Amino acid sequence: MNITNAKCLVAYFSHSGNTRVIAHEIQAHVGGDIFEIVPVDPYPRDYDAVVAKARKELDVDSRPTLKTNVENMGLYNVVFVGYPNWWGTVPRPVATFLAACDFSGKTLVPFCTHEGGGLGRSVTDIEELCPQSIVLDGLAIRGGDVRNAHDKISVWLKEIGLERKR
Repeated sequence: MNITNAKCLVAYFSHSGNTRVIAHEIQAHVGGDIFEIVPVDPYPRDYDAVVAKARKELDVDSRPTLKTNVENMGLYNVVFVGYPNWWGTVPRPVATFLAACDFSGKTLVPFCTHEGGGLGRSVTDIEELCPQSIVLDGLAIRGGDVRNAHDKISVWLKEIGLERKR
């Protein structure tokens, strides 16, 4: 893919701040716009409460309402989608975002933060939510490594052909 002419969006959901760090690092590499996926009903700060709420939402395939949406998804042909790995997949606000937008013909690029689960089944789930899009190989960064992930992100972007020439 020729990233030079691509209009990129880096969309992300971050609970602890780790995914936000990676999203901004990716944007620094590829340019484009950034969009934070924010649910109307915020998640609790307590770890056990978040885990329980995320499990319950996944069990019922919840689609939490989002505070805002991307105004004109038609402007973008490459959309990076970032999230923490919750229960082996994307958190439900990310599922809401993916189900609400038309990604037909767009290239989706998943990235996640995790504490040992890597990408889990999230890429397969994204492919199922967005069957008319092209989903590239994703990147998984362990939460404790986000502040030192610059080189890993750069290598990944080169591998998938999306590093912008500087």
